[in-house]
Amino acid sequence: MISAIQAVLAVGSGALVGFSLGLIGGGGSILAVPLMVYVVGVTDAHLAIGTSAIAVAANAAINLWHHARGSTVRWSVAIPFAAAGIAGALVGAVFGKLLDGRKLLELFALLMLVIAALMLKTRARAGVGDVSISRGNMPAVLGLGLTTGVLSGFFGIGGGFLIVPALMLATGMPIINAVSSSLVAVTAFGLSTAASYAWSGLVSWQLAGLFIGGGVAGGLLGTRLARLLSGQRGALNVVFASVIILVALYMLMRNLFAS
Repeated sequence: MISAIQAVLAVGSGALVGFSLGLIGGGGSILAVPLMVYVVGVTDAHLAIGTSAIAVAANAAINLWHHARGSTVRWSVAIPFAAAGIAGALVGAVFGKLLDGRKLLELFALLMLVIAALMLKTRARAGVGDVSISRGNMPAVLGLGLTTGVLSGFFGIGGGFLIVPALMLATGMPIINAVSSSLVAVTAFGLSTAASYAWSGLVSWQLAGLFIGGGVAGGLLGTRLARLLSGQRGALNVVFASVIILVALYMLMRNLFAS
């Protein structure tokens, strides 16, 4: 059972998660896991990861619908990318549960910093908006889909912060299309990872429901802001990287002072 204060904190945290998913197509679990642990007060890191995976998958699906209405999802790329990643997510989740929970969060934070640096490096690139799957880019799409799936399952995350740069690298699409298309894979990866954790009894369904409820309103606001920022070259990349850096540093500091 959770307290009334925890319930309010869970709804508020869910709103932030939904906003992040709508805005940058990722950051759901980057925010959800530390919010679950440090704000809501879930003491078991693996329970926090499993519950976050359910909440992020559901909120990603809702935000995918918002972006699809704006015709920015590149389905021909997003679907095979997600399909390749599902098997990887299931494998990654098996190994992730074998690692110490605090060590898992530390590795998670370090990986986030690497991704943020890559996004800032490519912030001025315009990209090609009308990309589709082809014989030329299929190996990269499937290979990067599999790789991000493994990492997503290992860290217990929806994977958006990995998927967005991976889609841009594989196809050259602009970040707004990568953000929108990434939500197909975030939903699929999150469900695959959540299924593995749920099988092990590492999901709080009550908390997941509260997170999802809060994420609905947050996601709508995030999607609208993403469309606004996409008209300014590099702006969305900077926002994406800034969110990752701030949360990664916070997680590293918390783990450092807890040790």
